Amino acid sequence: LVSNWTRGNKTLLQMALQSWMFSRLERWGATSWMNAMQSKVQATLEEDDKERRLTLWTEAKSSFAQYETMAAPSILEMALWK
Repeated sequence: LVSNWTRGNKTLLQMALQSWMFSRLERWGATSWMNAMQSKVQATLEEDDKERRLTLWTEAKSSFAQYETMAAPSILEMALWK
């Protein structure tokens, strides 16, 4: 989707990220991370240059993976205490 950029792909990617990434961060109560990720994704969606868009997308995925790795123990801890 990121490589073959059309208006439809852009919309599809935006909807998929809303479901996959942002709702997850929201459920975890990670508002500051959610805002940061929304900003990164928005920059990716607005980029017209294919190479730059791929770079921004890679950076966004890496940031999300980093957050998951860092936050997973805390989230598990909270779930076990509920």
